[in-house]
Amino acid sequence: MNKPNSNYPSLNTIITQNLESYFITLEGELPTEVHKMVISQVEKPLIEFILKQTEYNKSKAADMLGINRNTLRKKIQQYNILIP
Repeated sequence: MNKPNSNYPSLNTIITQNLESYFITLEGELPTEVHKMVISQVEKPLIEFILKQTEYNKSKAADMLGINRNTLRKKIQQYNILIP
């Protein structure tokens, strides 16, 4: 795994900061389905980015993501990701 550039905040830091902001906006109300919300907010742009990096080659994208090609296909459908 490549070491992230130390000049930029880690993905962990960015997600934590965004969650803190999200919880502040709730003003004490308890949220529901936080896991589902976070996964969808991260997973869709990740898949879109990797697909672009691989010029929309699903086999290469699945390998880069470390998932099965059929799983990638299902996620593309789930998130309504358009393939040019």
